[in-house]
Amino acid sequence: MIQATGVILAGGKSVRMGIDKAFLKVGPQGMIEHIAGELKKVFSEVLISGGDPEIGRNLGLRVLADLIEGKGALCGIHSALHGALHDKILVVACDMPFITARLARLMMQQLKGYDIAVPRHGIYLQPLFAAYSRSCLPAIEKYLSEGRIKIDGFYPLVRVNYVDMESICSSADIETVFFNVNTPVDLNKAREIAKRKDM
Repeated sequence: MIQATGVILAGGKSVRMGIDKAFLKVGPQGMIEHIAGELKKVFSEVLISGGDPEIGRNLGLRVLADLIEGKGALCGIHSALHGALHDKILVVACDMPFITARLARLMMQQLKGYDIAVPRHGIYLQPLFAAYSRSCLPAIEKYLSEGRIKIDGFYPLVRVNYVDMESICSSADIETVFFNVNTPVDLNKAREIAKRKDM
């Protein structure tokens, strides 16, 4: 068990889905239930940042409200870094139904010596499946105070390990692992993937 905190970001509005997507099922479980189960295999603490406190009660997890409201996912990361029991966290969006405990553990190993470890796949970053240290807080707060909210916009202010996913997890299907469920079409696709994976 790693002495760090697994954080599920659940504060989004689910506008494109039309309903709260956290408990939508992909395979036998709701997405957030699957994510919580995988994180509990790795982290000594798992919590939810943002979202309805009822979600936390259903899962037996602590829910943190945003300390700064209306600034998107970066505010969820900010609140998690303030409220987590540990200095290091792994952030996971609640709509990523294929993340695994193994990949979570690998990402935390990449944080050593850095403020952030973020997966990079080609030209794309995955800041909502990334490891962050509490040492990021001054940079995040400065960035938010300037009215900026793009998650990776503050990265130049801190030490970042841009992790080439193929190099640390060559056996994983990266396209599937980082699949996000944002729309009903995405949900149907995720369910088809889950059937192929026998989830």
